Amino acid sequence: MLRQLRPALMSVLAFTIITGLFFPFAITGISQVLFPKQARGSLIEQNGKIIGSELIGQTFAQPGYFHSRPSAAGGGYDAGASSGSNLGPTSSKLIKGIEDDPATKDADESYSGIPQLAVAYRKENNLAADASVPADAVTRSASGLDPEISPENAALQAPRVAAARKLGEDAVRKLVDENTAGRTLGLFGEPRVNVVLLNLALDKAAPDSKPKPAASPAP
Repeated sequence: MLRQLRPALMSVLAFTIITGLFFPFAITGISQVLFPKQARGSLIEQNGKIIGSELIGQTFAQPGYFHSRPSAAGGGYDAGASSGSNLGPTSSKLIKGIEDDPATKDADESYSGIPQLAVAYRKENNLAADASVPADAVTRSASGLDPEISPENAALQAPRVAAARKLGEDAVRKLVDENTAGRTLGLFGEPRVNVVLLNLALDKAAPDSKPKPAASPAP
């Protein structure tokens, strides 16, 4: 029996070492040499301080910044609670939204569905009540951390950003174009705009118009 078990145990041990140690270390070493920035998480550094990642979206609420798409990750873009809404296309919650139940005062059970998000988007961007809204502006990504929006979404936000920063719309639209990535390998996905990188480019191009941080609420 030992003769039969020994080859099996040796195989398990050998493949554990090969696939659990050698292979990961080899891939990590190769990636650090060929793609050092990506291997470290595509981190964004400013003045010697890490302020984010090109792969992780952030919440931007001030009118002088481009806004990310809605997020279902925690309170919004919580990297420790990555999640989608898990709502199907026929979900009433997604299509209509849910109002808060006044009977439960200690809990907010409201949920912004597509109609509520569309109304809010039109309002913050000074659009007509019947204006078409890009799908990514009113839907949450599968991870809740998507840093990118569609060029159409960015184009509709450009006038608001330009007005808030007292910049020309052409200058803002130029920054959008410069930060628009095409399809991967020219075939996969759709053109997209990384909101984090775009807002950083906006601050760099017009530092005097950079919005001031929101004041902390009084205790």
